[in-house]
Amino acid sequence: MKSFILTVILSCSTLITWSQTATNLSWYNDVSLASQAAATENKPMLLFFTGSDWCGWCHRLQREVFNTPAFTTWASSDVILVELDFPRNKVLPQNIIEQNQMLQQQFGVQGYPTVWFVNVTKEADKFNLAPLSSSGYMQGGPEVWITNAKSIINGGK
Repeated sequence: MKSFILTVILSCSTLITWSQTATNLSWYNDVSLASQAAATENKPMLLFFTGSDWCGWCHRLQREVFNTPAFTTWASSDVILVELDFPRNKVLPQNIIEQNQMLQQQFGVQGYPTVWFVNVTKEADKFNLAPLSSSGYMQGGPEVWITNAKSIINGGK
């Protein structure tokens, strides 16, 4: 029995380590912390509105774009990643639920996946989110998606 439990633990830790090295990206779920990082690193934020446990198009966007080496390379140097989740079965902390609902209303998100790019500025002790534009799932893989994202961040250039 002990060897079975040890095997399960080792298998889980191997999968977790593999999944972290496969993407090697940090996704925030707290916009306050992400805003601090964005202001400090002078990077825009990518706000990913998703239904993590039910949205097929969200899973497809993650599989075809977000979980690729090209996206990992680009995102790690160019944006701060934020996942704003609206699950049906997964339980989130109440403060995260309220934050996500507020941002959903603020950005007028009506479907998933929706990705908003925002610039962050800090005035006194407050962070302001200045919307650039939004995107979603796009056919063509990471190159097409990243080209569109760069265009949004660079003001359509």
